[in-house]
Amino acid sequence: MKEMQIPFNRPFGKGNAIVYLQEVLSSGHISGNGGFTNKCHSFFNQFYSAKTLLTTSGTSALEMAALLTDINPGDEIIMPSFTFISTANAFLLRGAKIIFADVCNEYPNIDSTKIEELLTDKTKAIVPVHYAGVACEMDNLTRLSENNNLTIIEDAAHAFSASYKGKPLGSFGKFGILSFHETKNITSGEGGLLIINNENDFQRAEILWEKGTNRSSFQRGEIKKYEWIDIGSSFLASEINAALLYSQIEIVDEIQKRRLEIWHKYFNELKILQEKGKVILPQIPEYATVNGHLFFLECDSKKSETI
Repeated sequence: MKEMQIPFNRPFGKGNAIVYLQEVLSSGHISGNGGFTNKCHSFFNQFYSAKTLLTTSGTSALEMAALLTDINPGDEIIMPSFTFISTANAFLLRGAKIIFADVCNEYPNIDSTKIEELLTDKTKAIVPVHYAGVACEMDNLTRLSENNNLTIIEDAAHAFSASYKGKPLGSFGKFGILSFHETKNITSGEGGLLIINNENDFQRAEILWEKGTNRSSFQRGEIKKYEWIDIGSSFLASEINAALLYSQIEIVDEIQKRRLEIWHKYFNELKILQEKGKVILPQIPEYATVNGHLFFLECDSKKSETI
């Protein structure tokens, strides 16, 4: 009997995606920073009450955050020991040393009570990761950053629409990042977002975003020509990606409703296994919300019996 292959994820495929993609292809402008990029920016600027920039991936948004934080060789960056490789790579590329902090027993987010003992005079930033869209304990992290002059960069790749005590994740740190990879709640295929919570950082962020040039200012008619004035890279997403993302933004309530239905079905149907001591289901802190990004459970790998 042939085994059934269960896909890791299924992107939500409804909405105006085909219409908008055709619109972009016929417009003559398929590279970045066009009409659909502006529509996405308008939505996220309002959602986060901050300036935002659409990027090619969550990884590139993290790399921008590392550049904007002026990470240099030898700087120490604290992050959870349980995360995706991009969280560390963005800072390793700047020559930083990664200091891994333990995660909580109850949930695989960084344990804010274990960070202070890791601080040195070389510590420059803390990168909390909101695993599976559930918030880290941000009050203590914010206190630590303020008392020790550290930058918080939120890896909220999983966390669109999730919150901590009613405030959107990604809006607590100096910078926040989202991912719009195919697996995420809303997707552009590949894509991400840099959330810039201090408006004073936006001008340089926009320059880094545009390969180290002031091209965006030129396109707005603010200067007569654009020049290379800083380091940077080609971080901006194409209009094709932006059009797909905007089609998902328009139906985000429908997407979220379905994802939460699935998450709660898993949780309710698997309770019997938890009652039998076979697994541990996600333990959601009171201060956090569930956004249905993914469902996980914890198994005792030392047991040889099968579920």
